[in-house]
Amino acid sequence: MPISMYQASLPVLIRGLTNLQAILGKAEAHAAEKQIEPSVFTNGRLAPDMLPLVRQIYIASDTAKGCAARLAGVEAPKYEDVEQTFEELQARLQKTIDYLKEFKPEQIDGSEERAITLKMRVGPIEFTGLSYLLGFVLPNFYFHVTTAYDILRHNGVELGKLDYLGAIK
Repeated sequence: MPISMYQASLPVLIRGLTNLQAILGKAEAHAAEKQIEPSVFTNGRLAPDMLPLVRQIYIASDTAKGCAARLAGVEAPKYEDVEQTFEELQARLQKTIDYLKEFKPEQIDGSEERAITLKMRVGPIEFTGLSYLLGFVLPNFYFHVTTAYDILRHNGVELGKLDYLGAIK
């Protein structure tokens, strides 16, 4: 049985965002237990020229909601990128998950050849739905989820591979 565009996208993105919620929960608990100001984590970076944790969350969220909208041929909601606390970041992730859950397979399936144009700083980039999902969305999404994990792990939050992978089904 072939895999569908829906199966290859939304459940995968929902799982990654759900795992990211759990990771943020562990970071928040770690900050409380060790009496560390939470902004140390939310503003944490791996290197001075890399984006902080909050921006990693914004981009993972935006990538996921943009994927669903573009594959379905609808306009994605705009989030203001103002979240700074663990609670606010958790709410943003939940809002994104809830948005993704609104889509039905029939809205996404068959989008393999849909023309998708991204407006990037370097200029527009043209994709088909399939090349957008496999060559842009999933690598970009996992980059930012992984970077968020790495920022927290680097700053002492006790995380392991299973936190990143989540429940194996």
